[in-house]
Amino acid sequence: MKTILKLIKSSYNKILQSIAFYPVLISFLFIILTYASIRLENLELISSLKKSIPFLFINDYETARSILSTLIGGILSLTVFSFTMVMVVLNQASSNFSPRLLPSLISNKKHQIILGIYIGTLLYCILILIALGANGVDTNSLGLSAMLAALFGVFCTALFVYFIHNISTAVQIHNIIDKIHKKSNQYIRQELEHQKETKKLIKSIKHEDWHTINNEKTGYFRAFDTALFDNDADQPTLEIAVIPYMNEHVWEGDPIIKSKNKLSDDTVKNLLFSLYISTDRHEGEKGIGGMIKLMEIAVKAMSPGINDPGTAIDALIKLGRLLHTSLEYADATSEVIKDKNLTIYRNNVCADELMRLLIQPIRYYSKNDSSVIYELIQVLQFLEKNPNISLENRMVIQKEIEATLSDFEKNCSSLLDKQRMRSMIEKRK
Repeated sequence: MKTILKLIKSSYNKILQSIAFYPVLISFLFIILTYASIRLENLELISSLKKSIPFLFINDYETARSILSTLIGGILSLTVFSFTMVMVVLNQASSNFSPRLLPSLISNKKHQIILGIYIGTLLYCILILIALGANGVDTNSLGLSAMLAALFGVFCTALFVYFIHNISTAVQIHNIIDKIHKKSNQYIRQELEHQKETKKLIKSIKHEDWHTINNEKTGYFRAFDTALFDNDADQPTLEIAVIPYMNEHVWEGDPIIKSKNKLSDDTVKNLLFSLYISTDRHEGEKGIGGMIKLMEIAVKAMSPGINDPGTAIDALIKLGRLLHTSLEYADATSEVIKDKNLTIYRNNVCADELMRLLIQPIRYYSKNDSSVIYELIQVLQFLEKNPNISLENRMVIQKEIEATLSDFEKNCSSLLDKQRMRSMIEKRK
């Protein structure tokens, strides 16, 4: 049962991000609607409506057949064109911004729903046309279904106009950056509030003399799922420390869990089974996943082939806001799961690791651009002034500021630019 539950949880995001999820679901609903509309034709109420308001129903066999044939050809063209537009957008986003953005663009629910309605309407028209052929010239038996097909065709035309507008705005880089920032910021703030309310904040986890459990799979650590872990109520409280932070890459054989007491083989297997390790680095925007995407957008924008400092600065500003909140996290937290007799100690990503993952690549690729470097130093000074961060984190940020300034001065040949940069930094202190 637990294996099935874990499989469902691990497949959930993959299914939602699939471009075929909503189209398949909506198409199935349209097939049910086709059967229902054909059955409704024989109701007495529908028959009386056909007699009282005949102009709303298609009563001519050739007219109904011609309309359905036209709708099938037209909607098929709309579907092919819409899928082509999606592929063009994905290719453009991958080439100009970052290939890591593809999953979020593919999982856009609006695009999936529109494509699903196209395909569903196409199936509806085909099935009604088949039923119309089976009934022969007795068109009156499918007057309602043919009318509904015509209405769906008009609705698809309106959706196509909306689709063109939506797909053209979805590929604009500032909208992509805002979307990533919004999702990541929501998660980071919720997690910070959750830490303050339900978890005990601790400075560090002292587990040097604890028993080590090694990892069995290479990938990116996502979570320790307590719902998959079983510990009987009559068993003593189990204390474990999860070593990696969320989204950290772990190798097979690396220490991943430490236990205060020596554990049985069954308990070790149970703990390892409760770990969620993914092979995809950019699965969602949880943890630092969204911040890594913003970093990669900034780095891609500063590549020689694109050279777009404006996009890099926009991504850097949004990244600075997320870092401002992330640096307020405690170094580690402990949480008691009473119904499992379990105490979990978790590590959070430290400031030095955040600087290495997020700031260092931008600093390296932007060291020749004074506008981006100046904005980067502004972001770091903004982080340094956060009153809610620890002294250790503030010292890490100060070192990063000096490293950024040093790299700029080494790679900038203009003495005036160096003096101007120093002067601007001093004014903001």
